[in-house]
Amino acid sequence: MKDRNLSLLMDFYELTMANGYFVNGYKDIIANYDLYFRNAPDNAVFAISAGLDTAIEYIENFHFDDNEIEFLRNKKMFSDEFLEYLRNFKFECDIMAIPEGSVVFPSEPLMRIRGPFIQAQLLETMLLLIINHQSMIATKTSRIVRFSGGKAILEFGSRRAHGADAANYGARASYIAGAAGTANTLADYKYGVPALGTMAHSWIQSFDTEYEAFATYAKTYPNNTVLLVDTYDTLNQGIPNAIKVFNDVLKPMGITPGGIRLDSGDLAYLSKKARIMLDKAGYEDCNIVASGSLDEFKIKDIINQGGKIDVYGVGERLITSKSNPVFGGVYKLVAIEKNGIVKPKIKVSENIEKITTPGKKQVYRIYDNETNMAKADLITLEDEIIDENMPLTIFHPLYTWKKKTINNFYVKPLLVPIYKAGKLVYKRPNMEEIRNHYKAEINSLWEEYKRLDSPQLYKVDLSQKLWDLKNNLLNKAKDNLQY
Repeated sequence: MKDRNLSLLMDFYELTMANGYFVNGYKDIIANYDLYFRNAPDNAVFAISAGLDTAIEYIENFHFDDNEIEFLRNKKMFSDEFLEYLRNFKFECDIMAIPEGSVVFPSEPLMRIRGPFIQAQLLETMLLLIINHQSMIATKTSRIVRFSGGKAILEFGSRRAHGADAANYGARASYIAGAAGTANTLADYKYGVPALGTMAHSWIQSFDTEYEAFATYAKTYPNNTVLLVDTYDTLNQGIPNAIKVFNDVLKPMGITPGGIRLDSGDLAYLSKKARIMLDKAGYEDCNIVASGSLDEFKIKDIINQGGKIDVYGVGERLITSKSNPVFGGVYKLVAIEKNGIVKPKIKVSENIEKITTPGKKQVYRIYDNETNMAKADLITLEDEIIDENMPLTIFHPLYTWKKKTINNFYVKPLLVPIYKAGKLVYKRPNMEEIRNHYKAEINSLWEEYKRLDSPQLYKVDLSQKLWDLKNNLLNKAKDNLQY
């Protein structure tokens, strides 16, 4: 991202609107935007946030060079003064965000952007592109990892990804959410995601015999010998040849074989047969790796059938989040500030889920004092303080008669400062720190919320003050609604 300028990767209306703000005296008015998502993928109740560090890289490199300014000038739509503003662009926004690897829920701001109207508007497309994509892949990976029975998940999807960036950022996001490694070498180079891999079927086909292919590989990489056994006949040829190579090549060297890999066929059945054959040959510690159009549903089925797979390589269904390939994050104006006065804004729609929540907000997670497990989230106005020494009553934002009083709890604000007046103030964590944060976050959720089928709905409510603000603005707008 920092090696190229992507500042023009935006919807054209962002530029027309920005120019309109500039020439009509809105340049210095402060806008407040929320970036959030409306529904969790795959009928789940939560998602995993990812992409914040990539967004920081983008903002740090945000500028318009002379060629880009001339390109815009030739559109004959933008004032010269506006183009000079872009040429001398200086980022001045405040940004708050929920850290990467966090468990997040629909309608909660993942990011809050506050700054001059023009600047906040110009960030829209890229922030959505980055956060939507990486959160989607992290969320899918989290599901796959959680239903793998504790076995390692490897990201194998680069060649099926939607372009180079999708492959690289997808590998990054998958690692955040628990993947053990990737087949993508560039992701290892750029992000430290361990790159792993051995051979393809073409390696086997390049030799006169399967045994020769296996033996040559084992001699070349004795400490990393994982043999692909399904090129011809898995049970009658592939596994027997692998065992023979283990005996002939690795055993005399005192090296334990890394494993065998299955890439086709009935993986549950083949893995059980393979386990028997390997154990009988004395290779109880030899791993069985499986790949081939896997996802959380297929992996769960394999486990339920007693499959003996130790490592799963998951490709296209992870890197494209095939079952739910659109994350659906949105970027909505929630307030403007003129002369120091904050004016909340609301978008009204006949579709209830598209009605925005106005105002400058904070998100609090409520934890049980005894178990440290998450109990609910509360979205508040930014200046609200929750008294942890008093019972807290929350209520459903639509069905307000549904109430719950929480005792013996503590809260944690989720949105943290990233930029203040255009200056980066956030200590950017490394990948291992982000992964550890994800592990703590996912472990703080009760299993009922993490079920694959019909998970329990997690409570995400509005504070009384925020609900009142939203309800009052809706009432003021009701004359414009059509029924």
